[in-house]
Amino acid sequence: MTTIMIIRVIMSVYFTLSFTEKAILENNIENCSPDAASKKRVCILCIIYGLIFAQKYKTNGYFCNLKADYMNAIASSELIINSDGSVFHLHMTPSQLADRVVLVGDPGRVALVSSFFESIECQNASREFVSATGSFKGKRITVLSTGIGTDNIDIVLNELDALANIDFETRTPRSEHKRLRILRIGTSGAIQPDIPLGSFVLSHISVGCDGLLNWYAGREKVTIKEMEVSFMKHTGWLPQLPWPYFASASPGLIDNFKDFTIPGVTISASGFYAPQGRVLRLPLSMPDMMEKFESFKYGDYRITNFEMEGSAIAGLSAHLGHDAATVCCIIANRHLHESQPDYKPFVKRLIELSLERI
Repeated sequence: MTTIMIIRVIMSVYFTLSFTEKAILENNIENCSPDAASKKRVCILCIIYGLIFAQKYKTNGYFCNLKADYMNAIASSELIINSDGSVFHLHMTPSQLADRVVLVGDPGRVALVSSFFESIECQNASREFVSATGSFKGKRITVLSTGIGTDNIDIVLNELDALANIDFETRTPRSEHKRLRILRIGTSGAIQPDIPLGSFVLSHISVGCDGLLNWYAGREKVTIKEMEVSFMKHTGWLPQLPWPYFASASPGLIDNFKDFTIPGVTISASGFYAPQGRVLRLPLSMPDMMEKFESFKYGDYRITNFEMEGSAIAGLSAHLGHDAATVCCIIANRHLHESQPDYKPFVKRLIELSLERI
């Protein structure tokens, strides 16, 4: 008898005894003091009933997943599901998530993206996480705001994956993995003088200076170790800073966007000021960081621009088995000390092109 069958028998006997006790109580059976032989007969009868019960429901699937249900179920403290069946932060249910997902930082930009949809089937809002799912030229797409920073991306990516690949009823991973296609559309500052304002940079590689991916086991499977080491050596990376990680975008998305984007290696900074080389009143711990970033070369690659989310999107998506990329409109050039204050028409054009290609 296999372990699973033994578990089925034990569970069946438990249920049978529970039902018997309930029946005795409900029927107010008194003076019930069976002798040893009677107890033995009852136990044998319960085992027989248990075997029949287990065999009957084995084919119906009631006990087939006992191991998964009792050993692999995700605790409610780890995956928090709201009373309406939505995931904790995003307030989306699994049925509301499309396979194609557009991420934007600004909650206000969700309305701009969804204005291109022919129809909108659902909308949600919780804190900085605003979402809408609708149809664009026959494609079902979800647009979701993330707020600023890779810490928010940790929430967004894990909850998107949970919506796609965890059964919320059993709290166990689904047997078939769903692969999402995730694209972040954002704004960025270039650090190379030849990248013009209003151009679009697709991050072929994102550089995580935030350290987020280092908290996940097996991160080396989805990062480029040699490039990390070369970057740290070139920049004189300080030991008190997080170990940077280099994560690649999905080849399929790179191919879809290659005709109108500049290939980029993008720094995902952990802040807007010092982590991107800006000085107001506090000095930098790496005073020459901008020069070092600009001059870094690895084969044909060079650092092209700054933003604050792409590395976590690329790294976590690859680790979770999804396709992802980040494309940004260049609204400033840090090397030339130039900016484009009227950047909204460029962003709007980028959104339209991105919806066509995702």
